[in-house]
Amino acid sequence: MNIAAFPHDTSSTAKFQSLIEVDMEIDVFGSNWSHCDRLSSYVARMISHNRTDSLLYSNLFSSALNELLETIFRTHEGSGKFSCSVRRNGAVDRVELILPCSRGQAGFYRDTVELARGPDATEKYREMLFSSDVVDTRIGLFELAVDYSADISVETDGSDTIKLIAELALEDAVN
Repeated sequence: MNIAAFPHDTSSTAKFQSLIEVDMEIDVFGSNWSHCDRLSSYVARMISHNRTDSLLYSNLFSSALNELLETIFRTHEGSGKFSCSVRRNGAVDRVELILPCSRGQAGFYRDTVELARGPDATEKYREMLFSSDVVDTRIGLFELAVDYSADISVETDGSDTIKLIAELALEDAVN
C-alpha cells in the first residue's frame, strides 16, 4: 500500500495541522478487538491536552474514534498497512484512516457513508440500534453521523486502498 498515493487536497488538508499518526499492518490491528480501545484511548490522550476540558474531550474523542476503529475491525479484508492520523483546524479534528480493502469493501464504505449523510440517517440509526438482530456493521458510522454530528467521507485512489475521513467538532458539542 502506498499511503502517498492519495492526492493532497491543498484546499482543505493544508488548513489542518498534523497532530499524530499511527500505522501498523491491518492483520496486526485485526488480530485483537482490544486494539480498538487501546489505540483510540492513546490517540485521544495525545490530542486532548490543550482543550478547555481535556478529560471530557479525551473521553468524547476516544469514543468517537473507537466507533471508527470497531467498524474497520469488523469489516477489514486483505493485508497491508493501516494508518490512523489526526489533524486539527481550530475546533475541528479530522481523523483520517487509510486502509487496504477490496472493491466490495470500498463499496460498503461509500454506500454506508452516503446513507449516514442522508436525510433518513437518524431513523436508520435508531432501527439499527434497537434491532434484535446481529449488530449491523454500519452502526458505528451512523453513530458518528447522528450522535457526534461528524462529517464523514470516503476517498479512493484507484487501488485497493481507501481513506475514511471523519471531521469532528466535539468541543462545540460540549459547550
